Amino acid sequence: MFHPSPPSCSSSHRSSTAIVSTTSVVSPISVLSVPHPIEAKLIGSRTFSSHKNSHGRSSAQKDNHKNCASIIPSLTRKGTHVHKLQSEDISTMTTLMLYNANNGFFTQADSIWNEIINSCYNLDIHTVLGLIDAYIERRLFDEVIQIIHQISLRHPQLQHQVYAHTISCFGKIGELEVMENTLKDMVSKGFLVDSVMGNAYIMYYSRFGSIPMMENAYKRLKSSRLLVEKDGIRAISLAYIRDKKFHSLGSFLRDVGLGRRNAGNLLWNLLLLSYAANFKMKSLQREFLNMLEAGFEPDLTTFNIRAVAFSKMSLFWDLHLSLEHMKHNGIFPDLVTYGCVVDAYLDRRLGKNLDFALRKMNVNDSGVVLTDDLVFEVLGKGDFHSSSEPLLEFNRGKKRWSYKELIATYVKKKYRSNQIFWNY
Repeated sequence: MFHPSPPSCSSSHRSSTAIVSTTSVVSPISVLSVPHPIEAKLIGSRTFSSHKNSHGRSSAQKDNHKNCASIIPSLTRKGTHVHKLQSEDISTMTTLMLYNANNGFFTQADSIWNEIINSCYNLDIHTVLGLIDAYIERRLFDEVIQIIHQISLRHPQLQHQVYAHTISCFGKIGELEVMENTLKDMVSKGFLVDSVMGNAYIMYYSRFGSIPMMENAYKRLKSSRLLVEKDGIRAISLAYIRDKKFHSLGSFLRDVGLGRRNAGNLLWNLLLLSYAANFKMKSLQREFLNMLEAGFEPDLTTFNIRAVAFSKMSLFWDLHLSLEHMKHNGIFPDLVTYGCVVDAYLDRRLGKNLDFALRKMNVNDSGVVLTDDLVFEVLGKGDFHSSSEPLLEFNRGKKRWSYKELIATYVKKKYRSNQIFWNY
């Protein structure tokens, strides 16, 4: 692994002030030694003066530009290079460099970057990451790779942080190929992929890649003996759910290990969802019993997965048994639970029996949704849930709707819609 030592500073450099020389010097390492075609397109005919006089900028931006422009003459002149930088100059130059980069003036930003990277002062990691962010935002990926290589040569102690940040940035915008190449380059230099980076890696593939690409990323994580964490499990599961690959979802969950305690009920709940999606009721009940035998306590999401399936299949007896089980375990129902009961009875035109069905539930509680969103990705939202949720959102902080009020409002709405239907 190549670890060149950082450049040393002579005592004369420390004691002397900044000397501006008009003589020719050795050309420093440059990110943009040849103007990039994308940069040329971005910059066009814009200059500092034209940018300063543009009409679409806010007053705050104008003041910021004036402040930055006022310090340019003191730092750089045409055809000159700064050889020795004082500590106060570094802060000023990095501010100016990031200002230029964030506003699309990459030639000016690169010129200042060259002075900083070739100086003898320690480089602040936040400055490097800010510059990388600006280049990635404009999709100048080759220049980002050049910055990484420069850091590797001049400031090797910052390599790992720069690699980790860059890989994350590429992944977040879906540039999987560039992310992959950067990761390989990092590993080739002896840096290991930790759990955080490995899980982020599979999350990016699950979000932007195909199912086979995601599965290969998961296999690589396993081969590295890293555990997939809860966020990684959710990301992979969501990819399977969106592709309706519920059998593959079940296989993945078993491969992860249903007995894992650090994931809570997430693995079991997802397994129950994989069966509820296709209304495989016997398998759903069997796995629920297996969950109990394994020593896991069902939570609200667990009960609501079963309640939604029972409601859609009009299995009233099973639905009421599930509600009794919830009460016995001290689990309080939410809007989804009430919606399962209301929708099941009204869909079968059993509205007169609704009060009987709700007699053991505290309808005076305030409405709230506490169920995992993954349930809605698979089973959707019931009619009562969809109608009541906007009321809760609109009146948040103003009025607390009780389940009794929400049910009364929904029943009245349902009655009116039925009246209109029969009148026509």
